[in-house]
Order: sequence, then structure tokens, then C-alpha cells
Amino acid sequence: QVQLVESGGGLVQAGGSLRLSCAASGRTFSRDAMGWFRRAPGKGREFVAGVSRGGTTTYVDSVKGRFTIYRDNAWNTVYLQINSLKPEDTAVYYCNSDYKFWGQGIQVTVSS
Repeated sequence: QVQLVESGGGLVQAGGSLRLSCAASGRTFSRDAMGWFRRAPGKGREFVAGVSRGGTTTYVDSVKGRFTIYRDNAWNTVYLQINSLKPEDTAVYYCNSDYKFWGQGIQVTVSS
């Protein structure tokens, strides 16, 4: 079965950085598009960033220039480097595989 395990979240001050990791198993990782979504308090889940199996990346406008998604197929892991964090980035971040499978989510809290 597919497993996606996120790590790297936590509490950080505005302007700080975090790196989220998502370790995948149960599928051929290199064949899947991977993505990160988030759900802020009181809001729906939104797409944040994605990376195709070929390495093409896409981002929601609000994170462009601050977030970087990249994948390491040798380690079946996708990362989200988050810089210049803002309080509005506070959310539960979810890893997604092939638009079908979800991790359990990890909390990122940004204090002002």
C-alpha cells in the first residue's frame, strides 16, 4: 500500500525557514507527480506546489519565490523548502502522490 510520511514541520518565527520532507513507499516513486497542499485554519485545502515526474515545478502565486519543491528519486522523497515564512503560511501541509494519495499532514505554525 502507498505510504506518504511527512516530517519537518513545527513552530517558526516570521521570516524563518523550514524544510518539509515526504518519504514515499508502495509505488514507483519516479513515475508519480508529487505535490504539497495545505489547509489553513478555517479554510479549505489548497494546492501549494507540484513537481512532475520529469521535474517540472508549479506553484501557487502566493508562494512563488519563497517555496521550492524538489524531488530525490533515489530516496523516494519530495521536499518543500519554505523560506521567508509569513503568519499566513500557518497550516497543515499535506504531501500528495499522483493526485490520488495523501500523507497524514504536518503542522507548520508561523508566529509574528
